[in-house]
Amino acid sequence: MNPSSWIPPSTPAFSPTPDPLTPARDVTHAHFEIGDQIIVLKGVAAGELWGDTMRVVAPSWHTPTDEDGWRLRDPTGGAQTYITGHPRYLAHLSRRCPDCSIYLRAMENHLLPKYAGQDALIDCGWYTTTALGQLLHIADAQRGQ
Repeated sequence: MNPSSWIPPSTPAFSPTPDPLTPARDVTHAHFEIGDQIIVLKGVAAGELWGDTMRVVAPSWHTPTDEDGWRLRDPTGGAQTYITGHPRYLAHLSRRCPDCSIYLRAMENHLLPKYAGQDALIDCGWYTTTALGQLLHIADAQRGQ
């Protein structure tokens, strides 16, 4: 029996949804800096965008795409506290950034109508983590990068 104050962790509902925006996003490595707080968008929760919030900690080669990436730290820990991500997967949270604001607004316009009225945590299934601890968007995996 679970104590009444215990709440099981929410498991996102998996809902594969095409992501036409992130793979086409043109963001250079220089767009982000060490210390930036970012979000990797993964889906929708209660009518808002949902994702993993992390901090940029170091430059890193992103093997799946053969491009400069960033080493990211998840402050909540978890199975992997550090991962490497391509800059186009990231959006600024810690500073006002016109490019990231446009990207986030476009993602809202694309996703929120699809899940209007649903309160569940929806994972759109865009990312996987490779054996090397690198975040990989499914579009990059399908292109063989």
